Amino acid sequence: MSGTPPHLGLRANAPQFALLVAVNALVGGMIGQERTVLPLLARDVFGLTGFASALTFVVAFGLAKAVTNLAAGALADRFGRRPVLIAGWLVGLPVPLLIILAPDWAWVVLANLLLGVNQGLTWSTTVIMKIDLVGPVRRGLATGINEAAGYGAVAFTAVLTGWLAASSGLRPAPFLVGAAYAVLGLAVSVAFVRETRGHVEHEQRLVERPDAPAWREVFWRTTVRDRSLSAASQAGLVNNLNDGMAWGLLPLFYASAGLSIGEIGVLAATYPAVWAVGQIATGGLSDRLGRKPLIAAGMLLQALAIAVIAAASTFSVWLVASALLGLGTAMVYPTLLATIADVADPVWRGSAIGVYRLWRDLGFALGALAAGVIADLAGMPAAIVVIAALTAGSGLLVLVRMRETLVRA
Repeated sequence: MSGTPPHLGLRANAPQFALLVAVNALVGGMIGQERTVLPLLARDVFGLTGFASALTFVVAFGLAKAVTNLAAGALADRFGRRPVLIAGWLVGLPVPLLIILAPDWAWVVLANLLLGVNQGLTWSTTVIMKIDLVGPVRRGLATGINEAAGYGAVAFTAVLTGWLAASSGLRPAPFLVGAAYAVLGLAVSVAFVRETRGHVEHEQRLVERPDAPAWREVFWRTTVRDRSLSAASQAGLVNNLNDGMAWGLLPLFYASAGLSIGEIGVLAATYPAVWAVGQIATGGLSDRLGRKPLIAAGMLLQALAIAVIAAASTFSVWLVASALLGLGTAMVYPTLLATIADVADPVWRGSAIGVYRLWRDLGFALGALAAGVIADLAGMPAAIVVIAALTAGSGLLVLVRMRETLVRA
């Protein structure tokens, strides 16, 4: 790098920012290949009748992604963002093939362990790199665009794979899409993505706080000590707790009501589609209105939508509730990431995001496990209602504990 410091800002880094948006769309597509099809594959191909057993793939994914997030943030701060991104794509390459060739459910669980590692490495680094590029002014917008690309691809791929499953069967056609995403993501990351650590070093000089705390201190602050960071961490966990339920249980809930694979695919896609599109607006809105109001209101809206899903029995009502769930999640998801970036200094921001994403993505595993066990004991509606109550409680905790973190110029 020459002696000229890099420029911070969305416009100054537009080409590389746009490339990272495209890469994260491919990352999201890796999850989207499973959203419609895999719960049905568990029931119809592998004969899993217990909900807890059928949802083991979400538990495996969530645990692997959570632990990998923690490592990814620290590794990105130490060794750079780009090597971590490339490593994530290498891990993701065998995932679709394992599902296509799986002779038993253990292969699918293994595939989702690898998918969790893939997502933890790739999604973590793409969001960290975007925050690096834009600097302190437009963090909410940057995270909103990042998450919109990822979850837009989740929605698109959920519809596409649902259509492929309905027309060509549950295997292999839907998962060939994921194989194409993995190959393309690796190729683009190797050939075109550039390292962003120089932007971090430049921003750190601007804030004039050169010393990074020890990793243990970052973990403690993000988890417990700092009121805003810890409130964000618990809200992220509960947000993905309800997403784990939506991913693993809701397709089975809709199927039990007699919906077709195509209708289930539409519902499975509506939630992340609204989530994706909404984040472009809500991320930027949090840069103007503040983080706390959007997070608290979004969690409460999610709780209401989930309760409506539990009580309803028709496709049209479920469609509206899925859209409301997506809107609530759009209010929360990018705003939580912006909150972490507000509080953490540039030199320990990657590690703080990694700790936050550890707790957030443990929600996948906890949500799938809780939903599966409760559904087996008391039925699917009861499990969905419990998740709604936990989501409402999280929103109230944000109101009580979180401080506003947005610093207005």
